[in-house]
Amino acid sequence: MDQNILSADTALAWRKSSYSGNGNCVEVAVPEAGMAVRDSKDPKGPALHFTADAWASFIAEVAGGAFELR
Repeated sequence: MDQNILSADTALAWRKSSYSGNGNCVEVAVPEAGMAVRDSKDPKGPALHFTADAWASFIAEVAGGAFELR
């Protein structure tokens, strides 16, 4: 996937899933283009930035069960 590291100084509105609760969570934000993802335990750390196409491909794979434990 195409990705870039965003600076911790990048001002974004981060959201955490309502299903979170055990501390092993990620947060997402929507920068100008694509999607940003970071570790909720390290909000001052780096975040990954994915292009809109890369994020859409990832979501399609998740929805299709590609990451289900068997």
